[in-house]
Amino acid sequence: MQELAEIFLIDSSALMTPYKSYYPFDIAPCFWDQIKENIEQGRIAILDVVKDEVEKGGDTLSAWVKELSIAHFIDHREAAILAHYSEVLTYIQNSEFYTAHALTDWANANIADPWLIATAIEKGFTIVTFETSAGHLSKKYPSKRCKIPDVCDVFHVRYENLFTMMRKLSISLH
Repeated sequence: MQELAEIFLIDSSALMTPYKSYYPFDIAPCFWDQIKENIEQGRIAILDVVKDEVEKGGDTLSAWVKELSIAHFIDHREAAILAHYSEVLTYIQNSEFYTAHALTDWANANIADPWLIATAIEKGFTIVTFETSAGHLSKKYPSKRCKIPDVCDVFHVRYENLFTMMRKLSISLH
């Protein structure tokens, strides 16, 4: 039996950071062409909430995202994703590592982070994000902010940064 290829579920930070910082369209068009190709071929999935976040920018990246033909476009309202979303929020609510503010922040339906984790749980995708772990979480000093990697670890969800995904998909800048 053939092993299924890894599918990457991209966080808005993994699109917005390179666009704003080091791979603008005029300097690295080959980067964006290869990302587009991988999205159209289904190796990179896009969650509707992430697409909405990027489109709010009203910039070149926003226009680029609107024009994509997305092979794996995920609706966060799928019943199974909603169930996992509830599990993620329940974990944060019951965890001694997070304050009530952390739950309030992630319970905002427009925040993509818990939706990404819920989708990755359901679909078996690998999340691509620039977020990094908060480090040592403490019950004595609970965090006011959840970080994708920390919650992914609890739910056994794979996550990687953009550069690791680029290497796995053979995306290069030449």
